[in-house]
Amino acid sequence: MSKVRWGILSTSDLALKKVIPAMQEGQYSEITAIASRSLEKAQAVAVQLQIPTAYGSYEELLNDPNIDAIYNPLPNHLHIPWSIKALQAGKHVLCEKPLSMTAAEAQELADAAKHYPHLKVMEAFMYRMHPQWQRARQLVKEGAVGELRTVHSFFSYYLDDPTNIRNILEVGGGTMMDIGCYAISFARFIFDAEPKRIMGIVEFDPKLKTDRLASGILDFGNGTSTFTCSTQLSPYQRVHIFGTTGRIEIEIPANAPVDRPCRIWLERDGKIEEITFEVSNQYTLQGDLFSQAVLDNTEVPTPIEDGIANMKAIEAIFSSAKSGAWV
Repeated sequence: MSKVRWGILSTSDLALKKVIPAMQEGQYSEITAIASRSLEKAQAVAVQLQIPTAYGSYEELLNDPNIDAIYNPLPNHLHIPWSIKALQAGKHVLCEKPLSMTAAEAQELADAAKHYPHLKVMEAFMYRMHPQWQRARQLVKEGAVGELRTVHSFFSYYLDDPTNIRNILEVGGGTMMDIGCYAISFARFIFDAEPKRIMGIVEFDPKLKTDRLASGILDFGNGTSTFTCSTQLSPYQRVHIFGTTGRIEIEIPANAPVDRPCRIWLERDGKIEEITFEVSNQYTLQGDLFSQAVLDNTEVPTPIEDGIANMKAIEAIFSSAKSGAWV
C-alpha cells in the first residue's frame, strides 16, 4: 500500500476549504470517501472535490472496508465519541483540535486506543508540522537564544455571530477551546515540558455565555509563558520566544499561508536575522506524516498523551479564573 485511504467525517468548512484539498496534494494520503448527515450534501461535496464515495451517515463510512483512516473535524463535543467509534471500526484516527471537551474525556480516547495498539491516534495540531515551528524549536534546543526563559503568544479574531459553532457553549465554543488551545500548545511545544502551575483570567460574553477574552500565565519552573486570546478583538497572531541571549519571533504562528513564504526572526548579538521558508501547506504535511506513520507502523508525530496534557492546562485556566488562585 503506497497511500493511506482516508475517510472524512463531516463536511465542515475547515475540511472542505483547507484540509481535504491539502491532503489531496499529499504523497501518502488519498481521500477516498466523505460522510455527512445529508447524503445530498455529501454527494455534492464529493463531486466538487472529486472524492470517489459519498455517504449519508458517519456509520456507513466507518463500515467501509476500503477506508484505512478517518479525519474527524466534527464539532468539539463529537470528537471523542466518533473517534472511539472509528477505532472500534478498525480505523486510524486524526482528530481535530481541541481533542475533547475535558481532560477526562480525552483520557477516554487514550484508554480506548490501548485496546487497538495497531491503530494510530493523533490530535490535529497542524502548526507543529510546519518548517517554521520545527526550525524555531531546533534553534531553542541548540541554544540560539541562550537559556529559554519565556514564550509570549497572542491570538485573536472578531466573531460575535450567535449561530456560529465557535460561539455555542454546548458544543465546545469559546476562545480557549478554539484558539487558546494553540497558545498553550505553543508554549508546551517550545519548552518541551508541562507547566507546574497555571494562572488564568477569563471574561465571558453576557449573551453567548462563552469565554471571549482569556489571558494566562504558565509556570514551567525554569521559565514562564504568557498569552492572551480573544474571539472578540481585532484579528492578530504572533509568538515571541525569549532567552537570556536572544529571541525568536514567529510572524504567523497558527494560520501559516499557503501562497507565500513564511518567515521568523532570530535576534542575537544585536543583529536580526530573517529566516524564510519555502511555501508549504501544514495540512498536507500533517496528513502525510500521519499517513507515513500508518504505512511504516511508526509513532505518530504527536502522541495522544499530548492532547490530554493540553486539555488539563485549558481546564486549569478556567479553574484559576474561577478561584483567583494558581492551579
